[in-house]
Amino acid sequence: MDTRRVGPFEVSAIGLGCMSLSHAYGTPPPREQAERVLLGALDAGYTFLDTAAVYGLGHNETLVGEVLKARRGDFVLASKCGLTNGDRREINGRPEVLKATCEDSLRRLQTDVIDLYYLHRWDRRVPIEESVGALADLVREGKIRTIGLSEVSAPTLRRAHAVHPIAALQTEYSPWTRNPEIAVLDACRRLGVAFVAFSPVARGFLAGGVRDLARLEPGDLRLNMPRFQGENFAKNLALLDRFEALADEAGCTPAQLCLAWLLARDEIIVPIPGTTSPDHMRENAAAASVRLSADVMAKVDELVNPDTVAGPRYSEALQATIDTEG
Repeated sequence: MDTRRVGPFEVSAIGLGCMSLSHAYGTPPPREQAERVLLGALDAGYTFLDTAAVYGLGHNETLVGEVLKARRGDFVLASKCGLTNGDRREINGRPEVLKATCEDSLRRLQTDVIDLYYLHRWDRRVPIEESVGALADLVREGKIRTIGLSEVSAPTLRRAHAVHPIAALQTEYSPWTRNPEIAVLDACRRLGVAFVAFSPVARGFLAGGVRDLARLEPGDLRLNMPRFQGENFAKNLALLDRFEALADEAGCTPAQLCLAWLLARDEIIVPIPGTTSPDHMRENAAAASVRLSADVMAKVDELVNPDTVAGPRYSEALQATIDTEG
């Protein structure tokens, strides 16, 4: 697979988001299937894996640690803190909580050091400088190698970067989620920060995986997202057939069209699609070899954009807990 830079690391141009193996989209897959996704990803050329303490409240880190311990040297490991306090979900950026979370993550991941450690959410009760300062202490102690931020705005990124170099900023980015284009993507370019795009296939929607909401299981977080509700969902479905036709024109699958579109937007972007399917994992990896014409890129932009997608990405209550523009 082609590679890109994330801080000091050279990683696969497409990384693997591990969240769905434990959390968020209904019942997680059986252990054997999760193992096939993780081990198969390394064999397919993925060298950048992303997890977090909050995914399954430790389950995902434990899974990654147990399955990949013997191959720890084969990939760059990213995890996150700031959305848990002990064994409960909580936005908490206090230095002592972040450091305790890191110790728990190191134990679960069965490693001596985490390569990229993100602040998963900015806790507005704590100055960003204090939270990043705590992560800088972890760098000095050799427990993490680099620092990342998730779901923050350009001003917050600049404040954090003044305390300690930020290696990567992670937020949602796909043809149907464009808020990074308001300001933070440009801030990353100017500061030399990698941009890690989560949910790059629109939480499965632009891959054709969510045509019928009745098939989503209770607990699937998409059921609470405005774009998957009522009239918004019906309007968004009207885009999908045309998007699939564009993928045919480009000679790839719809998921690959999303990923290739992101890779073509800027060399600082590293998408991290997640999946519970070994076949989809390999399909996503192959997107690194897809080259899109300027005409197809323009057609994607014309079809799927903030003016054509119905509904915000988060509810008002959830949006209030994050710091991104838009």
